Amino acid sequence: MKLGFIGLGHMGSRMAANLVRAGHDVTVFNRSPGRSGSLIALGAHEAKTIADACRGEAVITMLADDTAASDIVLAHDGLIASLPKGAIHISMSSISVALSEHLAQTHAHAGQRYVAAPVFGRPDMAASATLFIVTAGDPGTVDACRPLFNALGQKTLSIGTQPWAANLVKLSGNFLQAAAIEALGEAIALIGKAGIDRRAYVELLTSTVFNLPSYKTYGGLIAQDKFEPAAFAAPLGYKDIRLALAAAESLRVPMPLASLLRDRFLRLLAQGGDNLDWAAIGGLATQDAGGGR
Repeated sequence: MKLGFIGLGHMGSRMAANLVRAGHDVTVFNRSPGRSGSLIALGAHEAKTIADACRGEAVITMLADDTAASDIVLAHDGLIASLPKGAIHISMSSISVALSEHLAQTHAHAGQRYVAAPVFGRPDMAASATLFIVTAGDPGTVDACRPLFNALGQKTLSIGTQPWAANLVKLSGNFLQAAAIEALGEAIALIGKAGIDRRAYVELLTSTVFNLPSYKTYGGLIAQDKFEPAAFAAPLGYKDIRLALAAAESLRVPMPLASLLRDRFLRLLAQGGDNLDWAAIGGLATQDAGGGR
């Protein structure tokens, strides 16, 4: 398939590389220069403008937040102004439910197609094409995108015909992961202050009753107090919790634990944790306990 790929951060650069390796004709664009060198060497084409990335059948965006997505998609020289009628925008970013709804409506008005397809997985999973992809949109359009999804992930799950549904599922999933990080942090702080080996504790738990990828990954990071380099930076985690709370407010669903997590992220950022992995909120409980490693 001939397509564009916009957003070459930790996740996007690896995803675009897998699409090139799978034989797709990929043109890449990034707002900040200097990110495309390895992809060009691999066989991708470089777009000088957003319009240059919109000359194929589809374009994928993998952007940090609502502001970045709005700037790329809705600007006067942006994606909607540049995509041909009938072309597909596949938004794989973690964005708000409200923005996803707005993008779907705006694309429809422009005669374009829109699919939301956010992903679960860290950069190592993006590199190995083992992401989990949640899709929502017109079933025929989703089916047309499956060759791309197959090149990016180990499993693709469709959640409905309204694109915003995929974004809500993604935000709720990140809420659950952040809750697990907080719970792990508190438990590790407790046993650590008692003098029990933190790494051995995590190994015991994750090889028995909590044999789960998230517990293994984040438990290990918390036990080692290793939050740099960030695979998923704390400001992005804070963003996703705020977006989950905004969706909850619009639906009148109380989420007291999400409110706690928002405050934990805010505390971490207030202490200068912008460059830390979001797992660093799990280290706050050890600070609260006065150390105890």
